[in-house]
Amino acid sequence: MNGSNDSSTSSDNCSCAQQASHLLPDLPVALAGLKELATDLRWTWSHAADALWQQVDAELWGKTENPYVLLQNVGHNQLQALADNPDFCHKLQEVLIERQDYLARCGWYGDSYPQASIRHIAFFSMEYGLGTALPFYAGGLGILSGDILKAASDLCIPLVGVGLLYHQGYFRQMIDADNRQHEIYTTYQPSMLPVRPVFTELGDWLQVKVDLPGRPLLLRVWVAQVGSVSLYLLDSNHPLNSPIDQGITSQLYGGGQELRFLQELVLGVGGWRALEALKVEIDVCHLNEGHAAFVILERTHSLMKATGLSFWPSLWINRAGTLFTTHTSVASAFDTYDAALIARYASPLIERLQIGEEELLGLGRKNPQDAREPFNLAWFSMRCSLFANGVSRKHGETSRDLFRELYPHWPVRDIPIGHITNGIHMPSWDSQWTDSLWTKAAGKERWKGDIDELASAINQISDQELWHCRNRQRQDLIEHVRKRHVRELSQRGADKLTLDRAERVLDPNILTLGFARRFTEYKRPGLLLMDLSRLAALLNHPVHPLQILIAGKAHARDSAGKAFVHDWAQFCQSPAAGNRVIFLEDYDITLAHDMVQGVDVWLNTPKPPWEACGTSGMKVLVNGGLNLSVLDGWWAQAYDNQYGWAICGDSDSDEDTSRALFELLETDVVPLFYQRNSAGVPGEWIARIRASMADLTPHFSSNRMLRDYIDQYYLKAAVAYQARLANRGQLATELREWEHTLQRYWCELRWGAKRVVPNPAGFTLEVDIYLDGLSPDLIEVQLYADAQIYADVQQKDAAEPECLIMKLLGYKRGAIDSYTYRTEVLTARPSDDYTPRAIPFHEHALTPQENCLISWWQSA
Repeated sequence: MNGSNDSSTSSDNCSCAQQASHLLPDLPVALAGLKELATDLRWTWSHAADALWQQVDAELWGKTENPYVLLQNVGHNQLQALADNPDFCHKLQEVLIERQDYLARCGWYGDSYPQASIRHIAFFSMEYGLGTALPFYAGGLGILSGDILKAASDLCIPLVGVGLLYHQGYFRQMIDADNRQHEIYTTYQPSMLPVRPVFTELGDWLQVKVDLPGRPLLLRVWVAQVGSVSLYLLDSNHPLNSPIDQGITSQLYGGGQELRFLQELVLGVGGWRALEALKVEIDVCHLNEGHAAFVILERTHSLMKATGLSFWPSLWINRAGTLFTTHTSVASAFDTYDAALIARYASPLIERLQIGEEELLGLGRKNPQDAREPFNLAWFSMRCSLFANGVSRKHGETSRDLFRELYPHWPVRDIPIGHITNGIHMPSWDSQWTDSLWTKAAGKERWKGDIDELASAINQISDQELWHCRNRQRQDLIEHVRKRHVRELSQRGADKLTLDRAERVLDPNILTLGFARRFTEYKRPGLLLMDLSRLAALLNHPVHPLQILIAGKAHARDSAGKAFVHDWAQFCQSPAAGNRVIFLEDYDITLAHDMVQGVDVWLNTPKPPWEACGTSGMKVLVNGGLNLSVLDGWWAQAYDNQYGWAICGDSDSDEDTSRALFELLETDVVPLFYQRNSAGVPGEWIARIRASMADLTPHFSSNRMLRDYIDQYYLKAAVAYQARLANRGQLATELREWEHTLQRYWCELRWGAKRVVPNPAGFTLEVDIYLDGLSPDLIEVQLYADAQIYADVQQKDAAEPECLIMKLLGYKRGAIDSYTYRTEVLTARPSDDYTPRAIPFHEHALTPQENCLISWWQSA
């Protein structure tokens, strides 16, 4: 079955299943299935077993909500009592049967593509956010990676994840008595994490080797089970490694540039070797950012061994099965490395690839011949991937502009970067109240298949039910916040009076606005602090007051971000804030869950176009929260007045954006919340909730996102990869020869005369071109016109460039290697708008992604 591909692959080749839970205590035979449930991270979104864990130990479950930790700490007597309890054992068997049914499904993918030939997709990411039990994430990139694995499991997509097992993960945040951020690094023992060692058939712990200068680096392989998806994690903390090398996987995004490079080398090279050792057959490698770029080189080396081909045709095979997703909105954020660093650590790999060092480095440079340029992982990933995408419509546009330097003389619209807008795994983020609401309206299986009918289901829910749900969620949030706030103040040594006051902060009947994200300048977390008098008036309005929850970490080396943290924490202690603004320290996935489930409005204020997507605002959709955001990232394509609010104004001016934000809050957002009908329900507010839940929630779900990846990229990449690999890479060899021939002759290409014959319907255009021995079969001659510029803005938005393929008439009479091309153009536009151009052509290659040569006609 498709749904169990990943699990069966690993267990067939390694004895993971037999030794999966050796780090957990022995259990009575009747309770053995608890280990199976505890080591499957599906419990982070499926709550079928929650009642069981509650019964095992209510206090431990309440504090951790982590069954893996719970089983490690529960007493033997309690376990034996449960084993003797027939009701408990019966319920356990029901949950185990439900899990087996889940794993055995064909699911959406198997039902939709029964003949699809994808064996596995390997998803490479530096971070994964799967819950507090596995805290290997720093922010949105990791949370997205975790949601992708979960959605792949729900949809039965044959995907495996590859990452690193960090022993410290990202830092924890503490705010001191002076409101300053401090970073605390917690060490995580793998024995306390829901991961298990991967064992070989002989019972040895699987390890792979990466060659470093003068020494091997040994990496142990762990696996975390995410439903039907396996996440393989590499760990350098091996006793045969030096202490320095043991620390390579110690800390997420820790250390300097050299450590970052080594982590990326381990992820790419070590990750691919682990998949080979596991005998997982991969058709598509999905690079989540350029961090995993080195998998391209290791996979190419594997293809060289398998086919007997040299580096370049093997790269043509590899490229077909590679997708690169960029999340970066500014070029300065791309990872770049000096040639000396590459040469020092990648020299063993370069030697095995049998290519020159400069040849390799050229793939990561804007100008491959410029030895002064550093090696850019984004450039390298782009050149070595058949497909590339941004993570929202606007980010796709931004990315095409960022990467245009790699495609000189091509229009920006032709830069080969598409977009698939991110989505979030809705079952991981909905509250118990909205889960019940959605289940009643759309059933338990709503996120595991087609989502087209979800909008009509939500429209069947009454206003009263929606409002009751929102009130319960807000009340739950405030209870959580009060407990957390008291705990934080206690750790700072607050007195009893302060703690008593903290137990009464906030009001469950007041409009609650949430702002939580990484604190850095481009996120502009200080916009509300730019006018303290207006902020105080909003908070303390006698008729329609506002309360605000703030959370977020600044990077340890981001002084500006830390200043924002200090400013908010300090304002919260001022009389103007009263008890209506709380800064909650140590923003993590648990706090994010509480906030997105309970806040009424989610605030987002990045400086455009720096927000690639910004998925935090999507998480309130499923819970009936509304968005108040700058038109950037996903909100730029989602926004409509019926769903929420857009903060307009001059995006380059913080002062102007701040004024626009205050005006929206004062005149529209806050008053609307308090406009109630005779039943006490805010009718217009509920109308926005209903529209947002019905229309936006399905569209911005990871269900839709993964289906888009399948339809737009994964299937196409798998077919192209298998075609190029067939017959020991015969097609790839042909493509490499095609590329080499074009590179040799292209500079001699010359244009001749252009002839235009007008007619009532438009014109006929002919053009001559000299190819100097280059076969016309290897090129395509086109007639290109930019999009028309209309006075009507709506027409301008709909305009697209025109690109017509010109027909080869044959040799130009009286000339050698000259050809004439013609096309008929039906248009009212003048012929001067149209320019002939020549581009490379091969039916099995993509242009300009795989060959960016281009020649535009110019008059002599």
